[in-house]
Amino acid sequence: MCEKHDPLAAIIAAAMPQVAGPLAAPRPVEQTAKQQVIKPIINNVMNVLAKEPEAQASRRRRLWELGHACHCPLVGVGFPLGVLRKLVDKVTNGKVVADDYEVHVGAVTECSTRNRLSEALQKELERRYAAVLLRFRNAKTTAQVAELWRTAVANGDVAGAFWAGLTHPRCTSELEEQMCRDLHMVQHQAGACVRADITKFNATLDDNKRLTHDLSKAQQRATALMTEKSTDAEKHAAQLMQLRALVVGKDSMIDSLKIELEQLRESIPGLESRAKLAERLMQMEERERTMRNQINELKLELARTAETPAPVREEARQVVEHVMKMPLRLNDRAVLCVGGRNGNVASYRELIEREGAQFAHHDGGLEDNANRLEASLAAADLVICQTGCISHSAYWRVKDYCKRTGKRCVFIDNPSISSLARGLEQAGAD
Repeated sequence: MCEKHDPLAAIIAAAMPQVAGPLAAPRPVEQTAKQQVIKPIINNVMNVLAKEPEAQASRRRRLWELGHACHCPLVGVGFPLGVLRKLVDKVTNGKVVADDYEVHVGAVTECSTRNRLSEALQKELERRYAAVLLRFRNAKTTAQVAELWRTAVANGDVAGAFWAGLTHPRCTSELEEQMCRDLHMVQHQAGACVRADITKFNATLDDNKRLTHDLSKAQQRATALMTEKSTDAEKHAAQLMQLRALVVGKDSMIDSLKIELEQLRESIPGLESRAKLAERLMQMEERERTMRNQINELKLELARTAETPAPVREEARQVVEHVMKMPLRLNDRAVLCVGGRNGNVASYRELIEREGAQFAHHDGGLEDNANRLEASLAAADLVICQTGCISHSAYWRVKDYCKRTGKRCVFIDNPSISSLARGLEQAGAD
C-alpha cells in the first residue's frame, strides 16, 4: 500500500518536524511551542501502533503480511508447478521461459510485497483451500489451531492446513515457527517416500518390461496356435463340405434308384405274386428235401425189416390186435392229427381209416396255415396231438381249445403206431 493512501503514514509525516538541512537556523519560540503541542499526538500514534495487533486480532493475515521464511514452503506446497507457472504467465501477459526453480524463486520473492502476482497467489490460495479455511475458522484459540494443524500433519494433508494456520488470527510466532519446522520434516519424509516410490517404480518398470516380453512371447505362441488351428479348421471345413457333397450325391442316387425300382416294379406285371410263388417254391423245396430224408430213413427201416420179417409181422400183428382192442369207437368219427412226422402220418391214416373213421392232418403251422388250426379242431371229433413234433404255440392252442370245448384229445410223446395205440387205449379207459 502506497503512502498517499495510508492514513497512518500521513499522520506520522504530519507529526514529524521539517528539517531544512544540517545547518538549519535556530528554531523560534513559536515552533518550539508547536512541537510541544504535537508531542502528545505522536505518543498517541505510537500507542496506537503498539496496540495495532490487538485491533487486528480478528482479521486473517494476507500473503505479503507473512514472514519471509513462510513464503518458500507455502509456495512450494500450496501450488502445483503447472498452476504456479500459469499464474505467472497470466500476470506477466506472456509465456515464461524460465525453468521451474527460477519460477519458484521469483514467486517467493514477489510474495514479500503486495503486487499483482502476490494478489493473484493470495486469490488462488483462498479459492483452492476454501474448505480447509472453513474448518480452521471454528478454532477460537491458538491451541485449537495447533490441534487442527497436528491432525492435518497426521493425515498427510498439509497444504491447505499450512495456509489456513499461518493466516489464522490466533496463529502466534511460536506456532508459525513450529508449523514451518513440521512442514520441513514432512517435506523430508515426503522426499524419502518419493525416493522409495521411485525405487519401487523402477522395479515395477523392470517387472513390467519382463512381463511385457513374456506377454509378447505368449502372444506370438498364441498367434501361431491360432494360425495352426485356423488352418486345421479350414481343412476340416473343406473335408466336411466334400463329405456333405458325397452324402447329397448318395441321397440323390438312392432317390433315383428308388424311382427306378418303382418303375421296374410297375413295368413287371404280377411281380408280387411271383415273389410269393418264389417263396412258396423255396418252402416246397425245403419240404421236398425233408420228405426225401424221411424216404431214405423209411427205406433203411424197410431194409432192416426185410432182413428180419418175422418179428416185424409179429409186432404189426400185435399193434393191429392192440388197436383192434381199443375201447374207443371210431366209426363215422373225424380224427385230427396235429403235428408229427410226415412219414408216420400215412401210417396214422391207414390205421384210423381201417376203423371206419375220417382222418385229417395239420402240421401245427410249420407249412400249413396256423389260422386254419381252429377250423380243423372244430371239425374233429377226436384230436391226436404229437407233443414231440409240434411247436409250442400250436401245442398251447390245441390244449386250450380242447379244454374250453371239452373235446377229447390224445397227447402222444413218441410218434409211433404203438404209442398211438397206447394213447387211445388210455383215453378210452378215462
